Amino acid sequence: MATDPQKYNLNHTMLRVKDPKRTIKFYELLGMKQINKIEMPDSGFDLYFLAYDSPKAVSPGAHWTDRQGILELTHNHGTEDNESFKVNNGNSDPGKGFGHICISVDAIQAACQRIEDAGYKFQKKLTDGRMRSIAFALDPDGYWVEIVSFNPVDKTKNVKETNPETYRFNHSMIRVKDHEASLKFYRGTMGMTLLRTLENASGGFNLYFLGYPGGAGVPEDMANGVSPTADKEGVLELTWNYGTEKDPNFKYHNGNDEPQGFGHIAITVDDIEAACKRFEEKGVNWKKRMTDGRMKNIAFVLDPDGYWIEVRFTYDSKRAQLLTSSRTGRPE
Repeated sequence: MATDPQKYNLNHTMLRVKDPKRTIKFYELLGMKQINKIEMPDSGFDLYFLAYDSPKAVSPGAHWTDRQGILELTHNHGTEDNESFKVNNGNSDPGKGFGHICISVDAIQAACQRIEDAGYKFQKKLTDGRMRSIAFALDPDGYWVEIVSFNPVDKTKNVKETNPETYRFNHSMIRVKDHEASLKFYRGTMGMTLLRTLENASGGFNLYFLGYPGGAGVPEDMANGVSPTADKEGVLELTWNYGTEKDPNFKYHNGNDEPQGFGHIAITVDDIEAACKRFEEKGVNWKKRMTDGRMKNIAFVLDPDGYWIEVRFTYDSKRAQLLTSSRTGRPE
């Protein structure tokens, strides 16, 4: 079977957390729900998968592999009782690399007030600095959570209520050394589409937003001060700071070396054998091939900066039923 990148999903972003109970409580405040949990007692860790799943969400009720915009929380048993344990949020040396995740909301002023009223801190409030259309909340582990609006900010300044059921897990940001190498990789090798570019010459950086839009195509330009990608899920933001590509010794932290924090992004594909064959033909570097280790249903590709990209199969209930039927003689 051939593989079609137009059918891929930017499925999830993985973050390590100290205490899953307090972290899940925070993301539930932001409207997320736990849609799956994988327990690995023999290996000493659990995986929690959170997403927006209300009737107003992008993919309500969909199988966890067949959607975009999932947050995977990895909890290594015992960290919650270790007073000295702390994750690396990716925004300070020597662990700088991953930057933040982003939630888009209906009324940003009301949403930020709700977060503050619940007792959570901010890295940047709406009123801080020159950019008055974004904020950065801090989750219990200190990860930065950007808050943006999919409605014009000037139209919601007097709105007092916010509905978390309408929120979106919009994007995840990683810093890249060489924008040309990274764009070539994510577009040419991983099959993503460049959705939007923001150039900030005065600030010395560019932002590139990529994803798998499927039949939706590339969004129109910004309208009414609202990002054209703000209402989407499954977007990857690449931040390139000018000049890093010229320094042979420059390197970003991948989150998996010490100090650890961010783990990986994950894509789900229509046919994992065909997708991995395609990646092999394009000369990718592998962290784990499908044939490596005990887990034969996933692989890990390395991007040009050494960030890990998990590759797994998109569950298709109809296809699974056909496979089961062919093996047992009856559908299950």
